[in-house]
Amino acid sequence: MVSLPDRSLIIGNSGSGKTTLARAISNSHHHPFIGLDRIHWEEGGFAQKRDEQAARRLTREAAAADRWVMEGVYGWLSEEALPRAQALLWLDLPWAECRAGLLDRKTNQPIDAELLLWAEQYWTRDTSSSFAGHQRLYEGFAGDKLQFNRRDDVAAFIARL
Repeated sequence: MVSLPDRSLIIGNSGSGKTTLARAISNSHHHPFIGLDRIHWEEGGFAQKRDEQAARRLTREAAAADRWVMEGVYGWLSEEALPRAQALLWLDLPWAECRAGLLDRKTNQPIDAELLLWAEQYWTRDTSSSFAGHQRLYEGFAGDKLQFNRRDDVAAFIARL
């Protein structure tokens, strides 16, 4: 069985399996699950972004708890949680696996072309929510960290929880 500290942050591209991994950790370790999508977007879906300062504040408030597993693509929000995180898990999967993950999502909303394009550009843009941004977070993190490069490795990790 894999043991994790009380506060784990999961980053990676859209479709990489962050939510699946976070929910598995939440269930096995009884840590509250925090999805950064719910902080980044206003109530009711993905139509309106939350005010940036409010989103940052909500992330810091969530990270102030004693125990949690938090996941999201948003590097700028992850930066708010990192000072309290004890472990950082980076799902650094190839585009083919992320694309398959996006297309396989079990949601009520179809995956739109804009999200697919944004996720595909993960390796070419240079924002906090890109490969380069996540790499900076990962390399600068002093706590426990794991990097996954294949979905099979994530699945094997989950099986050991």
